[in-house]
Amino acid sequence: MADPKTSNDPAAGTTSDERPAAANFVHDLAVEHAVQGTFGGRVVTRFPPEPNGFLHIGHAKAITTDFELAREFEGVCNLRFDDTNPETEDTSFVDGIIEDLAWLGYPLEREPLFASDYFGQLVRWAELLVEHGLAYVDDQDGETISEQRGGYGNPGVESPHRDRPVAENLDLFARMQAGEFGEGERVLRAKIDMQHDNMQLRDPIMYRIRDKAHHRTGTTWKMYPTYDWAHGQSDAIEGITHSLCSLEFDAHRALYDWYLEQLRLLDLLPFEAPQQFEFARLELTHTVTSKRKLAKLVEDGVVDGWDDPRLPTLRGLRRRGYPAESIRDFCAFIGVGKTNSRHEIELLESFIRTRLNKTALRRMAVLDPLKVVITNWPTDADGAPIVEEVELINNPENADDGVRTAPFSGTLYIEQDDFMADPPPKYYRLTPGREVRLRGGYFVTATGFESDADGNVTEVHVTYDPDTKGGNSSDGRKVKSTMHWVSAAHAVDADVALYERLFSAEVPGAETGDVFDDLDPNSMTVLRGCKLEPELADTAPGEVVQFERLGYFAADPRTPLLFHRTVGLRDEWANIQKRKK
Repeated sequence: MADPKTSNDPAAGTTSDERPAAANFVHDLAVEHAVQGTFGGRVVTRFPPEPNGFLHIGHAKAITTDFELAREFEGVCNLRFDDTNPETEDTSFVDGIIEDLAWLGYPLEREPLFASDYFGQLVRWAELLVEHGLAYVDDQDGETISEQRGGYGNPGVESPHRDRPVAENLDLFARMQAGEFGEGERVLRAKIDMQHDNMQLRDPIMYRIRDKAHHRTGTTWKMYPTYDWAHGQSDAIEGITHSLCSLEFDAHRALYDWYLEQLRLLDLLPFEAPQQFEFARLELTHTVTSKRKLAKLVEDGVVDGWDDPRLPTLRGLRRRGYPAESIRDFCAFIGVGKTNSRHEIELLESFIRTRLNKTALRRMAVLDPLKVVITNWPTDADGAPIVEEVELINNPENADDGVRTAPFSGTLYIEQDDFMADPPPKYYRLTPGREVRLRGGYFVTATGFESDADGNVTEVHVTYDPDTKGGNSSDGRKVKSTMHWVSAAHAVDADVALYERLFSAEVPGAETGDVFDDLDPNSMTVLRGCKLEPELADTAPGEVVQFERLGYFAADPRTPLLFHRTVGLRDEWANIQKRKK
């Protein structure tokens, strides 16, 4: 449990309003283009996820970059699904991505677009490249083609089918689409330069045969375009101006430009050719954002679905209680640069904590209950303990949140580690003979305790001072500790999930090369039979509250009385900064 002195000063740190604006070279480019009249003053961006998984924190940076750039320049940002691989894509991912976008703050203002919308147009353009001797059908298998590409410093080998007659290429290409050939028997390749220093330009593949049903087009198509062919041409069809990608696509830009240049020379582009720009992707310590690896965690049952609160997926972060505004603020703070870097996850958590400190209502919850009996508590005429209502502040950061009352009676629960029979030095909580404050209630002094056969304390006996109601003494005496509590007779039972890092290493896989070697098998602990104040029974699904002295906790959206720890109260990012200084 956090020390009371520390936990009563939650989430120090700077607010988003105080943090300096970060560098954003994409924004600077757009300003330059606007001044120069590039693209006729238009700004049209796109966010192009592949619907083979759900969005994660890395996508959040791309989303905010794309949508905010368009918003600032009064342009448009298209959501376009890159659905060119029927084997891994599904409508559930499409629906989930749209839902996650809306939650993050970018609800769709127009219908989503799909690369599959352009399959017919892409085939017609590919046929034109074939007609002009710029593409050909290759009968070689994928392994042979890969070997013939050579390597950096090693020459490529031209396919024996590279100089096929145009008519034969067109016939074979049409038969590929007609389903006359099996998977891997033929591909369509662009004819560029097998000796080029950029490996992407060594006759890249444009179409592969895939005898798989597509989530939108069914079995209409027997071949599907590669990302590199579909990407730039879809941008051109939509009139995209700034095609923003992560840095790993830097080497692909020459191919992006080559395809568009051929279409421009053939006078086929409906708008000016879009331009591709690359920026550093978002990487966090203790985190993996590869969709393939995240999918394996889900498929292997390591986590409980794509919305497991330990995952960096947007739906996982949402279930854990991360505010969407905090994620957007974090992405704005780290900026948009050209050099990959890894940010401490504690920095992201500081944004979460700062916002929740302002917005989350305070509540009392006891996660590891220990019974406390007030031996001098008054009873009524029938001998039943009197029940009082004590007044508690809902949020000291926002007076408009007002106050609430909580029942206080003769038997309470406190945390197990808030009492020690034989305390170490500088332990200021409850111990025999010591007086402490119960939040909003009274001063109490421990007079004795009961233990089980193993020496574990099972019950603490205290007396209370009736003159200290509200937590202040009439004689001005001070106590060194204020503790939270829950009335035993009115407590609500709940389950609380506590989380550690899913990956114990700062850079998962750095030591062994396998990120799964760094999985923490104890990354989740579920506490049963936690005791909550009655007000928490009415917590709305998804709402985040602060359990006083313990941290911020989110009510599960599906399971009543299950709470997930969002973040603790300690500002670990501030501690990291102090250590660096």
